[in-house]
Amino acid sequence: MSEQSTRTVERALSLLANVCEKGSTSLADASRAVELSPSTALRLLRTLEASGFVRRDDAGNYRAGSRLMQLGAQALGHESIIDVCHEEMVGLEEATGESVYLSVNGHAESALYISIVEGSHSVRHANWVGRTIPLDGSAAGLALRGETPDAGFVVVERGIERDVTAIASPITAAGRIVAALSILVPSYRMSDASAQQCGALLAAAARRLSAGLTDGTVL
Repeated sequence: MSEQSTRTVERALSLLANVCEKGSTSLADASRAVELSPSTALRLLRTLEASGFVRRDDAGNYRAGSRLMQLGAQALGHESIIDVCHEEMVGLEEATGESVYLSVNGHAESALYISIVEGSHSVRHANWVGRTIPLDGSAAGLALRGETPDAGFVVVERGIERDVTAIASPITAAGRIVAALSILVPSYRMSDASAQQCGALLAAAARRLSAGLTDGTVL
């Protein structure tokens, strides 16, 4: 690779890192932060946007794009939190037959799905690993914010998706919320009683994982 090509890659990566660190940034702020002219920064950001690594929001600012989120989720797939939670997620799927997700905080007030154990029902929630959802109005978002009742789980009916009921519980480590477990169910299949049963199972699994993460027995 020529020196010029190497420099171009370095500049693009610096811009991408700045967008990720800021969560949302303007062209002027991004170019200033990485010491590039606005015209050079715009050219590189357009290339990153075309590849899905960044996107422009309604205000014209740059944010992390879907491709970056997907690659991040795939990279996280090799991290210990997913390995630690997998057995409990499998147990929840076996007990309920429903899709079980693991999510973490994403950028700009969002939750990022990083792992799934798909349900066994013929009608089940599609795989959303790598996708983000708003913290507002989502069960996973409420769990990640710690906005759960004393029972340890929250139920959101027809929140992010019109026909889906979501139940979520937070996973903590040393008193800090690090992830959320959630079960996503087609609403027609979820009664109040079954929601409470699923929630109790979910909260118990989250408590076991939290205890293990805190004392190090599952790391």
